[in-house]
Amino acid sequence: MSTGLTKTLDNLALAVGFFLFFGIMVSADLRHLIGVATGYALEWMPAILPFHVVLFVLAAVTGLYASLIQKYTMDWDFLMRQQEKMKRLQRDMKEAQLAGDQTRQQQLQAEQMKMVSEQGKMMQMQFKPMLYIGIISIPIFAWAYNYISQNPMTMTFPFWGTHDINATIMGPILFWYYWYFVCSLPVSQIIRKALNIGAMS
Repeated sequence: MSTGLTKTLDNLALAVGFFLFFGIMVSADLRHLIGVATGYALEWMPAILPFHVVLFVLAAVTGLYASLIQKYTMDWDFLMRQQEKMKRLQRDMKEAQLAGDQTRQQQLQAEQMKMVSEQGKMMQMQFKPMLYIGIISIPIFAWAYNYISQNPMTMTFPFWGTHDINATIMGPILFWYYWYFVCSLPVSQIIRKALNIGAMS
C-alpha cells in the first residue's frame, strides 16, 4: 500500500472518528441513527445472551481494539523518555532548591519551559487514538443506549442490590456505564499486559 493511500485512509479514519466523537455530543438524533445502524450487526446478541454478558463481550471487544490502536499509534519510547526527563527535572529541581542554588534553578526552569512545547506532541499523540477508538466504541455505546431505553431491565450489583441499569448512579453516570467499565478495565489490563502496551514505570 502506497504512503499516499495510507495517509489518505488515516485522515479518513480520523475524520470519521472526529465526526462520531463530536457529533453525538451535539445531536441526539445522530446518536439514535448510529445506534439503529449498529443494531443490524449486534441485535442478535441479546437474543442468545443475558444483557450483562452482552455488555461484557462488547467491553472486551472494545478493550482489545483500543489496546491494539494504542500499541500501534502511540510512540511509547517517546512517552517513556518524556516521563524519565520529567522525573529527572523534578529531582534536580528539588536538589537545587534544597541547596539554594539559584543559578541551577533558573537553568532547570528554562529546561522545563522547553518541555512545554513537547507536551503538545504528547497531547496530539494521545488524542489521535481516541478518534480511532471512537469508530468502534461510539456505535456500540449508541446501540446499547437505544436497546436499554427500549428494553427496560434490572441487574443486581454487589453491595448496591438490584437496580434499573438505565438509572443514574450520580451525575451523568448510569448503572450500565458502570458495569461496562467494570468489565472493560480488567480485560484491557490483561490485553495491555499481554501485548506489553504502555509499560512505563
